[in-house]
Amino acid sequence: MRAVAERRTEERPAATRDDALEALTELVRADLEACNRVIVARMQSPVELIPRLAAHIVAAGGKRLRPMLTLAAARLCGYRGDRHVKLAACVEFIHTATLLHDDVVDESALRRGLASANAVFGNKASVLVGDFLFSRSFELMVEDGSLPVLAILSRAAATIAEGEVLQLVTQNDTATTEARYLDVIRGKTAALFAAATRIGAVVAGRDTEDEAALEAFGMNLGLAFQLVDDVLDYDADQVKLGKAVGDDFREGKVTLPVLLAFAAGDESERAFWRRTIEDQEQGPNDLATAQGLMRRHGTLAETLRRAEAFGAAAKTALARFADCAERRALVDVVDFAVQRAR
Repeated sequence: MRAVAERRTEERPAATRDDALEALTELVRADLEACNRVIVARMQSPVELIPRLAAHIVAAGGKRLRPMLTLAAARLCGYRGDRHVKLAACVEFIHTATLLHDDVVDESALRRGLASANAVFGNKASVLVGDFLFSRSFELMVEDGSLPVLAILSRAAATIAEGEVLQLVTQNDTATTEARYLDVIRGKTAALFAAATRIGAVVAGRDTEDEAALEAFGMNLGLAFQLVDDVLDYDADQVKLGKAVGDDFREGKVTLPVLLAFAAGDESERAFWRRTIEDQEQGPNDLATAQGLMRRHGTLAETLRRAEAFGAAAKTALARFADCAERRALVDVVDFAVQRAR
């Protein structure tokens, strides 16, 4: 019976980007609305700047993808309580805190097409409110009362920080290996996806195999998501991207499209990458040159192929779960993540 269900799932056409996210949102709408109420309530503080700044980044229109993954994973595992609602809010607070910190580190002026919090309120306020949101996330973990959940989410928070520091270490270094770069994005992006989905199995009391399967789903989805972001930084419309195209290039970030172009280039091309990425000596036409080299060597397309491979692995990880609306929605979210660059 399970094999038949799997064949039916595989035979379904891939959902469009908008359809996939809308379907997931609709599926968990009641839980998501409850989660949003928790988020709004826990952003409050007698220190007036805290809710103002927190509301600014929340109002920027995030998709709430990570908390929706927690909500859907819990329902996929048959959970019918409400613990997952606060834990989904916890996941969103961790994510939002890291965004505030990242924008300070990256000196970003835009976040989802609007002025970033650090551009509006300053770096100090953004860092401190990010710390506040981290603290709120840990309050929610403690209120849940589960040591396994606390272990998973606190470890994810530490891993995210490790990934960000590793990115700082590898920044401007064209000698970075692909394996090293995957370590960076596994930490800074995929770890929270993995934790968000794994805790769905934990609150439902499922066995360790189901936990591991949902963790693998989230990890591979997160890797695919970040690789597509790497492509979009060089090949997207700024309005669609929500930040300035080429930010990674201007900041000297070594992402997979850069590493592949560096490896495929001749010595003059490698000299270009060393000048622009390592030495940060960039002229007005260098971004266009970088994009041209990537097109010449097909590195954007190759990065997308890697993302698709991780996406396929994410779908495979769901094979042990019976066919249901939640499983179909999660499969479609993988397609959403990859198709953002199409």
